Amino acid sequence: MRLKGTKFQLKVWIYLRTIPKGKVKTYKQVAIGINRPKSARAVANACARNPYAPKIPCHRVIRTDGTLGGYSGKGGIKTKKNLLKREGFHL
Repeated sequence: MRLKGTKFQLKVWIYLRTIPKGKVKTYKQVAIGINRPKSARAVANACARNPYAPKIPCHRVIRTDGTLGGYSGKGGIKTKKNLLKREGFHL
């Protein structure tokens, strides 16, 4: 799959593919994972602009406080919850 986005978005989206099914990371953990530790908000924005959901699994990224945050894919947060449950993540 050839991804189209900014350099930063691509970096985030490629990293998201490394998060295993049934696991989640926070936006901050993703920011640290791409060596941009102060860019958690930008990571959230990159997730929000992900046109490849759920193949690029932005649904596996949550807020630091443990809440789900948003989901840009079809069906919004309800779909995010269903995807995580289907993968074995307990909310």
